[in-house]
Parts: sequence; structure tokens; C-alpha cells
Amino acid sequence: MRSPLRTLTRRGLLTGTVGSAALLATAGTLAGCGTKGAQQTEAGCRSDDLSATEKKLAFSNWPQYMDTDEKNAAKRPTLDAFVAASGIQVTYTEDVNDNNEFFGKVQNQLAGCQSTGRDIMVLTDWMAARMIRLGWVQKLDKAKIPNVEANLLPSLRGRSFDKDTQLAVPWQSGLAGLAYNAKVTKEIRTVDELLTRADLKGKVTVLSEMRDTMGLLLQAGGHDPANFTPAQFDDALNKLRKAVDSKQIRRFTGNDYAPDLAKGDIAACIGWSGDVIQLGFEDAKIKFVVPESGVMLWSDNMLVPNKATHRANAEALMNHYYDPAVAAKLAAFVNYICPVQGAQAEMEKIDPELAANPLIFPDDAILAKSKVFMALDEQREKEYETKFQQVIGA
Repeated sequence: MRSPLRTLTRRGLLTGTVGSAALLATAGTLAGCGTKGAQQTEAGCRSDDLSATEKKLAFSNWPQYMDTDEKNAAKRPTLDAFVAASGIQVTYTEDVNDNNEFFGKVQNQLAGCQSTGRDIMVLTDWMAARMIRLGWVQKLDKAKIPNVEANLLPSLRGRSFDKDTQLAVPWQSGLAGLAYNAKVTKEIRTVDELLTRADLKGKVTVLSEMRDTMGLLLQAGGHDPANFTPAQFDDALNKLRKAVDSKQIRRFTGNDYAPDLAKGDIAACIGWSGDVIQLGFEDAKIKFVVPESGVMLWSDNMLVPNKATHRANAEALMNHYYDPAVAAKLAAFVNYICPVQGAQAEMEKIDPELAANPLIFPDDAILAKSKVFMALDEQREKEYETKFQQVIGA
């Protein structure tokens, strides 16, 4: 079963009633996380693991990010299999609707070295990096996650915020690139085309997630989004500003670009691979494009927060989902990039069409052109977000 399009963005900016101003406030509060008492250390905030005597686990995830049974949505086949095999009872909650919103839920407890009531939380790279920077995440015992050690995709190893994969394990990944509706426009291959082509004027949307949009613009300018200077950021931002000022860009969006793209109300956009895959199931004219200059790779990551008391149980679950057969079943439902080597062969047994989809199992050519956005310290994060918000008019 394939999940319906998600109405909430997994990426950065707050949408709806909260607003982007809250993002800047959140990024700046706790002194970006330097306020006295916010920063924690492993020695200063010790966590006791009760997994040996308490066979339970509290798991916070995003909506529609777990496989469910086609006939009974209350059943979650891969999670139910874990419970049956391990005896660990899992309280599964879909309460991560936005990275910043979730940060607001847990920041007081984690800043004060208190329990959040969660053993696993799933957060996007940049928020995972912030949590790690603050010292709010427990280190994992690699001996208890051998499947992760063996099967994590090479492209997701050695990330700048977690070089040794001791703190953040990818749950699912995805690409930010270009998309277009072939019913209303001709093929698009480059970011520069999107931002300047005359026939697209006023028919373009761009993501309100700074890291994805600016990452693509940095690549288009010949810069490395995994390692760039403030001057290079400003150079890319100037290109975006020109496209805003010229009215090339209609608006900035979260996932809400998807219905407009499907209807042809917009012709092309910066979008996410999982959304476009799902649109493509309904209409083959909806295309995802890896720009010639490169594509952005992101992950949503499993983290064990400080004071979680079931770390070993959490590690057992992580290990379960890095079994290629289990990973394939999950990927068949969520349609994002599967971070597990060996899952593609297992997917062939489930759905050969999905197994051949390079947006779920990217080939070496795509991965060679993919970049993870550079981890930012608090000062740079606030500076870049503020500049970006000023340009997009949020």
C-alpha cells in the first residue's frame, strides 16, 4: 500500500497558524541554544537504562511514516513483527508534525536534564544536529546495532553532525530537486532555468525550507552546500532575490506545492522526491529532475534523547529496521529513499516497479551528485535563516 500525499512538511519552516516568525524566535531562544543550563554533557546528564527489566519503548514519529495494513490501519506490520519477535511493547505516537514545533515541546525538559517520556524521536538532519550540538542525545552502543553498521548506505555515513553514526540513525531519506508538469511545460534541467526561463514566469514555486532551496542554489553557483562560506551563501541568495523581484517565483511553499503541480496551476518547482513519486503514480506527466548541478540529500533520523530509560530497546528497534527485508516493506509504503543496503533486492520480491525507482533506490550517478547541507553553529543558523526569511518575505 502506498501512503497518500502528506499535508505536513517534514522539512524546516513552520506552516499554518504558527508562522515563520516563530522559527526565528526558536532559533534564537535558549541563546540558540547557548542559554545557561541549556547545554548538557554526557557526564552531566546521565541516563539509566532499564531495558533489561522493562520491555517497553516510546517512539515518536511523523504522521504516515510507518507501514500500515491495507485492510486495518491500526495494524503496523513491520512494527508488530518487532513486538512479536522481541517482546518489547512499543507505544507509537505520530506527534512530530514540524521540527521546530517538536523542539518547542521538548526543549525545557532536555535543557533541564529531564525525561521527555520518549525513547526514540525522529527529526530531520538540521534539527538532529542542533540536538546533538546541545548535548541532548544519548550515544548508541554500536555492538547492539550491527545491522546499521553493516547496511547503512555509504552516502549517509560520515555526516558532519555525526561522523561515526553514534547519535543519529537515518529512518528515511529523500531528495530535494526540481519537478515539473509535462502537460503544461517542456522539460526543465537546471535551477537557473527554473529561476529565469521566461515561459515559467509566475508559474514557479520554491521551498520555504532554507537548507533545501539554498543548497540547490549553492550547487547551481558552483559552490559546495556541504562546505561553503558566507560570501558564497550571499551569492546564491542574490540569485534567489532576483527571481523574487522579477516575479518569476509565485510563492514559497511546504508540501502544499503538490496539488498545484498536479493540477498544472504551477508548471515547475523545487520539490521533494517522495511527494513527486506519489504524484507520479496518479499522473506520469509529473516528473522529478535531478538538476545538472546536483541534488540535496536529507534524512529524518532516529535519536535517543537524554533521560530516555530504554536505550537498548531503542537500539533493538533500530537494528530491526536495518534488516533489508524489513526496510523494503517500510519503503514500499512510505516511498522515500530507503537508507538500507540490500533492501532493493528485497523490494523486487514485493514490487519490482518500486525496486527500479531511482528516487527510492538511487543509483550511483544520483548519489554522486547528492549533498547533505553543512551543519551550522547557532550563530550561522540564525544569520542564514534571517537572511533567507527576508528574501522570501516570511
